[in-house]
Amino acid sequence: MSDCEALRLNFLRSAGLAEAVRAPLPGDASTRRYERLTTASGATLMLMDQAPAAESQPCDPSWTPEQRHAHGWNAVARLSAGRIEAFAAVAAHLKSLGLSAPEIVAVDAPNGLAVIEDFGDALFANVINEGAEEAPLYRAAVEALAVLHAAPTPDVLSGAAGDWPLLTYDQTALQGGADLFVEWLPKLIPSLAFNDDAVAEWRVVWAPITAAGEAGAVVMAHRDYHAENLIRLDGKTGAASVGLIDFQDAVKAHPSWDLHSLLQDARRDVSPALEALALDHYFALRPDTDREAFMAAYAGLAALNEARILGIFARLIARDAKPKYAAFMPRMWAHLNANLKAPGLEAVAAWMDRHVPEDVRR
Repeated sequence: MSDCEALRLNFLRSAGLAEAVRAPLPGDASTRRYERLTTASGATLMLMDQAPAAESQPCDPSWTPEQRHAHGWNAVARLSAGRIEAFAAVAAHLKSLGLSAPEIVAVDAPNGLAVIEDFGDALFANVINEGAEEAPLYRAAVEALAVLHAAPTPDVLSGAAGDWPLLTYDQTALQGGADLFVEWLPKLIPSLAFNDDAVAEWRVVWAPITAAGEAGAVVMAHRDYHAENLIRLDGKTGAASVGLIDFQDAVKAHPSWDLHSLLQDARRDVSPALEALALDHYFALRPDTDREAFMAAYAGLAALNEARILGIFARLIARDAKPKYAAFMPRMWAHLNANLKAPGLEAVAAWMDRHVPEDVRR
């Protein structure tokens, strides 16, 4: 038996779950793993396992950009490094607002273990594929965001495993994400080559967008808000009917961030009509929002996010030998190409025209 397995067994024993039947769930692109636990009564729970040693350090709030780059990617991007403390603290905040985050049943933060409520398998993406109507689900997802955006945004969150800082998705983090594009696309597509001047210009053209993103960072953002991280909860209505998971990387961000993650999804097509309906619903729920300014930020940050995701997919394929992510890239190129037509993105579009041939961007 491995040391990790011994830790898991001891944790489950201490939680009174030593006899639970364990069924591993398929993995994703992270270092986190899940198991569904079925108790003698037939009830189910989830074991979340995220060994702290598997990740570089999360960002200390006091670190400068230079220190963050020295400490690694989690510090640059202000990711939680999968820390259980972050998951528990964000969950507590979401629940305090009447939103649906899993209950924390047992926790061992130093070893990266938690037992949490099982929301089931009714992921939005799954139930839509099985025939559920999209619009009500997306309306509910927007309603959950409206609740989150209307709430005060604390600097520090408190949960079952202690406090966790809610950091800003700032220029360093945003630009670091965009830079994955110029770092990893050439490793996947050798015909692309970005010299030092091109990379320097890349950062210049994104600077107004990252500055606006940091300046507008006034709400909590889930940061990975899409149809495979949202679960339909039967018996609940409105915002509470949306089961929220995978939110441990939450930050303070521009309120458009989770909306474009939801509506310009990397893994599934969202029609322009549904995107428009969802945005109209959001603005109806948040009537004091300056729609024109909001949509300018929406286009700019969506384009940056799509460049970031293309870089991540290139890395997953080229470095990690996960070719399945190639199937998602045309959708991201289509979103990026469309957003680059928006006012304020002329400089980014011109950079793309000079450095990335059209036959690559599809």
